[in-house]
Amino acid sequence: MLQPQVFITPQPSRLDELAKKARAFMQSAKAPATLKAYRSDWRDFDSWCREQQLVALPATPETVALYITDRASTLASGTITRRLTAITKAHRAAGYIDSPASTHHFVVGETLQGIRRVIGTAPHGKDPLLAADIRRIVGSGRSDLLGLRDRALTLVGFAGAFRRSELVGIQIADLKSTLQGVVIRIPKSKTDQEGAGRQVGIPFGADPRTCPVEALRRWMEASGIESGPLFRAVDRHGNLSSAGLSKDSVAKVLKRAAARAAPGTGALDRGPQPSCGPHHASG
Repeated sequence: MLQPQVFITPQPSRLDELAKKARAFMQSAKAPATLKAYRSDWRDFDSWCREQQLVALPATPETVALYITDRASTLASGTITRRLTAITKAHRAAGYIDSPASTHHFVVGETLQGIRRVIGTAPHGKDPLLAADIRRIVGSGRSDLLGLRDRALTLVGFAGAFRRSELVGIQIADLKSTLQGVVIRIPKSKTDQEGAGRQVGIPFGADPRTCPVEALRRWMEASGIESGPLFRAVDRHGNLSSAGLSKDSVAKVLKRAAARAAPGTGALDRGPQPSCGPHHASG
């Protein structure tokens, strides 16, 4: 008598599951924006090699040196360094451990050093806002709900030296009042890839008109926000959104405020005022 056949579907082994998790962790080792930049960098190198009829994978150190020499006329030193990192990661992913983009290769290291000496290593970022700029900006602001938000956003951002992504990510639960001011917890940021978080102290200002703690208190009182995102959209009718601002919105807020602030005409140019302290931030 024939025995019925039983088909057993093999289950993934524990090692397979661990391998999948390991790949997921490797993909999370860098921020999405960084991975996107690496992919763009590699495409540029690969395209350049095809144009020059050179091999991109595996490349030679001489090819890499020629590439960064060509790009030195249009790219900052820091970007060129990132290009080398992208080339290295692409080669290692393909199994080539000794990357041709490593600076331990004499021709690559010397070429990069020469580029740094000629074009410099300073980042070409946007000019930062100075204290005088901030005084003019908040001095020319509106007094309605939108103006209170912009004032708090500007002063807190300046006092904490926050990135735009950090500002829009602040939640009410991240705030802690102290005798010296306010402590803001930043769960994660671009410079904190491990996700450990950090705490930033915002002290009371010497002038209540530019005190970030006072500006924050007035914004929270006027908006009635008790939970969720700290900085939110306000429409032209004064209606408060439940969603937080985006990074692009922060840039627009500062640009509008800066456009309104004419140097030397702000209300904050009239001399010293009483200091801001705990009695200003209570309530």
